Amino acid sequence: MIKTRNRSEREMKQTDVLVIGGSAAGLVAASTAKAYHPDKSVLAVRREPEAMIPCGIPYIFGTLDSSEKNILPDALATNPGAEVLIGDVTGIDRENKKCVLADGTEISFEKLIIATGSTPVVPGWLKGADKKNVYTIPKIKSYLDDIKGGLSGFKKIVTIGAGFIGVELSDELNKAGIDVTLVEILPRILGTAFDEEVAADAEAALKEKGVNVITGKGVKEILGNGSVEGVILDSGEKLEADAVVLSMGYSPNTELAEKAGIKLNERGFICVDEYMRTDDNHIFAAGDCAEKRDFITRKPSTVMLASTACAEARVAGMNLYDLSSVKSFGGTIAIYSTAIGDHGFGTAGLTEEAARREGFDVVTGSFSGMDRHPGAFADAHKQMVKLVVTRDCGTVIGGEVIGGLSAGELTNVIGFIIQNRMSVSSVLTSQIGTQPLLTASPAAYPLIKAAEMAVKRLRKQ
Repeated sequence: MIKTRNRSEREMKQTDVLVIGGSAAGLVAASTAKAYHPDKSVLAVRREPEAMIPCGIPYIFGTLDSSEKNILPDALATNPGAEVLIGDVTGIDRENKKCVLADGTEISFEKLIIATGSTPVVPGWLKGADKKNVYTIPKIKSYLDDIKGGLSGFKKIVTIGAGFIGVELSDELNKAGIDVTLVEILPRILGTAFDEEVAADAEAALKEKGVNVITGKGVKEILGNGSVEGVILDSGEKLEADAVVLSMGYSPNTELAEKAGIKLNERGFICVDEYMRTDDNHIFAAGDCAEKRDFITRKPSTVMLASTACAEARVAGMNLYDLSSVKSFGGTIAIYSTAIGDHGFGTAGLTEEAARREGFDVVTGSFSGMDRHPGAFADAHKQMVKLVVTRDCGTVIGGEVIGGLSAGELTNVIGFIIQNRMSVSSVLTSQIGTQPLLTASPAAYPLIKAAEMAVKRLRKQ
């Protein structure tokens, strides 16, 4: 039976483990805490009645056609025995180890996990951002339902920002028959995630689907008398629009932590160690609100991914009562994937461009083949794999994939390779299983062939 409490049930005043937040990180943290500490009571408090699957949000505007089909089930936490309470935590009392809710309820705890997520950025410098029909994309179901209802009545929409959310949302709105223009200030879409050749393919696929793409230009002002009528670019060009969607990044939601005196870093994230502990050993943090370091460079990272959040949540839940050196978080690998039509794009670790910028001496190996064998199968798709390899020791530190809808899983494999610090020679000699309907040919498996190309370049040094 699902144990979900309503805010009015004020008899709940004590729990061993309290989790603030009930989205991906919060539910996984609660589930893991209960699984690893079954004798402890675990409670997750979430403001919203229902949590959204974060990565599925763009698809409620087209493919899914409803937010109801994108619900993250509380059963993820409640099935193992944790509980979920709908309520608004307004304060953390560290000294007395309790939290206060908006309705006056106080909940005491032994251990606390903060998983309060992030909120969309609305730049203060963007004139007109407060006009009617300017939207952001938060993870709040009621707000998203309002957006969906509003956007469906518009003919022309401008999306500002061509990261993954901006690209996927624009693609979905275009599927719904809306004239969509995507504006990105960088020279290419998805420009911070992919090298130029992969980003160019993604941009071409998006344009082919019918999305208008403008790169290398920013938006100076949102025009209109009360409501949106268009935007003006920094080039002076004007675009007509009935609505504007801001997809300009997210900021960590750390107001509660800051009010409680928990240490934040210079970018506003909650400071944590490799066990996800804050500067208070009884308080942990995970997900978008927690600080991250890049797995390769060890520099602070602003990556916000549900997959990273879940990994951090598992680490926090496992280490609540006893630390383990094998249950630590080694840094974010930044594993992204997306789909435009039947084209899949993925990236893990450092791009070639980022690696060189950071000072790594690298070689790359790339190979293009087919993701089925023979390539005559109806659903066969061209597949390209690129590996980024350090010249000094041959360690794989990055990789990118272009392919069909299996590209996301292959990108995950590259993530495993990076996390386990495999050499390109180890990849080259790895054993794989293949099947004509499911995989590329064993004789020309793009991942293995890309490793082969990288090894050839290393031998020439």
